[in-house]
Amino acid sequence: MSIARGPIYRPVLTFIIFLIVVILGIVSFTRLPIDLMPEITYPTISVITSYGNVGPQEMEEQVTRPVEEAIAAVQGVEEITSTSAEGQSQVRIAFAWGTDLDTAADDIRDRIDRVLNRLPEDVERPMIRKFDLSGFPVLIIGISGNMNSLVLRQLVEDQIKYRLERIPGVASVDIRGGLNREIHITVAARQLKSFDLSLDDVLGAIRNENKNIPVGLYTKGDHDVLIRTQGEYSSLDEIRNTVIATRNMKPVMIGDIAQVSDSYEEITQFIRIDGAPGLSISISKQSGANTVTVAESVNRELQKIKMDFPQLQLIPLIDSSQYIKQSISNMGYAVLIGGLLAVFILFLFLRNITSTIIITTAIPVSIIASFGLLYFSGLTLNIMTLGGLALGIGMLVDSSIVVLENIYRHKEQGDSDINSALNGTSEVWSAILASVLTTIVVFLPVVFVRGMSGILFQQMALVVSFSLLCSLIVSLTLIPMLSSRFLKYKPLQQNNNHAWLHRIYTTSEINFKKVENKYGSLLKWALNNRRIVLGFSFALFLFSVILIKFIGVELMPETDEGEVRVNIEMDVGTKLEAIDAVTMEIEEKIRQAVPEMVSMLSRIG
Repeated sequence: MSIARGPIYRPVLTFIIFLIVVILGIVSFTRLPIDLMPEITYPTISVITSYGNVGPQEMEEQVTRPVEEAIAAVQGVEEITSTSAEGQSQVRIAFAWGTDLDTAADDIRDRIDRVLNRLPEDVERPMIRKFDLSGFPVLIIGISGNMNSLVLRQLVEDQIKYRLERIPGVASVDIRGGLNREIHITVAARQLKSFDLSLDDVLGAIRNENKNIPVGLYTKGDHDVLIRTQGEYSSLDEIRNTVIATRNMKPVMIGDIAQVSDSYEEITQFIRIDGAPGLSISISKQSGANTVTVAESVNRELQKIKMDFPQLQLIPLIDSSQYIKQSISNMGYAVLIGGLLAVFILFLFLRNITSTIIITTAIPVSIIASFGLLYFSGLTLNIMTLGGLALGIGMLVDSSIVVLENIYRHKEQGDSDINSALNGTSEVWSAILASVLTTIVVFLPVVFVRGMSGILFQQMALVVSFSLLCSLIVSLTLIPMLSSRFLKYKPLQQNNNHAWLHRIYTTSEINFKKVENKYGSLLKWALNNRRIVLGFSFALFLFSVILIKFIGVELMPETDEGEVRVNIEMDVGTKLEAIDAVTMEIEEKIRQAVPEMVSMLSRIG
């Protein structure tokens, strides 16, 4: 019984089934998230510990080493590296690929809890962070305006930050630059000593008074009222009038021994946008969120912010979605051009419009069906999945060509349309199945590849395999059905009514005959000179093996995102103003050397 019998005798049902598949694939394509690469989670966890104003050597001895000793016993650890700097310790733990990082993080947390008593008393509790590529900013926005840096920072924090944080997919919004408001209490040592007080007394008084304390419930009639004392400072005078102690029956207030001023934090970094002071906002997406979708939502919100705050200039400095969309667009364009070229080559060889159209249906149907696989598998439209489609697009028509050529041969022998489709398909289906399976099995070892390479190429192998299976189904069902209805056999003499088609057929036939004769002569010579052919082939193989060591090896090819970064490092202890002066000179040289520059962000710190 022929596999194609059902589709041939039920063409309407076959057409409806493939129409449903195509519609499902098109809907899936419109909802596919777009990303540059497949989502990769590195098996790395960092333990970060802060201990203010402590030197690197003390951090190494008192914090880093105890943490390392505790983590070394965690199961699955492959490598531990640490960095101790002033006030901070960072221990990086690398696990084997495939490790469950949630379980590993719990194990690390338990181990650290056991050594907390060995750490200094005033050290902050260690933080555990997983390394995630989604933690890197997808957008960096520069903000500048004709206003004080303190006011600019306050405006961005109060009016803009929360609007960006509420966008779906946004994980965090980090603000850098500007001035942070800070209340300064400058204590006079002479007055402090005259009242026999210490700085701890001042800090204790401020700490105890600057509180909102819940008192409890107060019952009044049928209602219970929650009462609390509002003690947080709301003005500088409240700080000045805070009582520290009593001397000679008189209260000693902070205003008696110190000056209280509304100022800003110590400047540790400068941010300049195109040479003018400003702020930079780094927007990170949530893990699993789509980069392009998040970036487009943020850009729409930024347009609204520009209308609400015309006094601000919002300059997009880095937008990773633009590079992703450009890369995916170029890849899609390459797939489209490849498909059109494949159709053109088919026409040159088949020299029949109807045959070319029938076979060409295998390409869009197989590709569109693959979009459904991507959507329901939770994958994204990225370089690897599109590369899989581009890799398989030339093989999608192989099975269909074999089936159609065999069907056409039966038509030439005088079989009816139905019998030629049935007999032509039944004779070659097993050979086609073996051919497709041998192609798919080549990608089977990719399943066992571990590490980043496995994550990258597994998606490509999945797309190629599925598209080839779809093309196999199309060649054994849809192609026979279309051939039985639309493919007609016409001898060469009956094609004279299409002069242009007859001319193409005649010209190509002459050239094909020449190629066939040349190949026949070459094949005859090769069979008569077996030693020369084998010797040349073996020499070419050895030469190819030797060339392997001259081939470079890298994970990904070099890319150009249209961005250049310049890092400047000066002597340890150099003042911020001196670094800023050198940076301004470099900025000016860059403006003169790169007139096509769109924007420039400078971060000095």
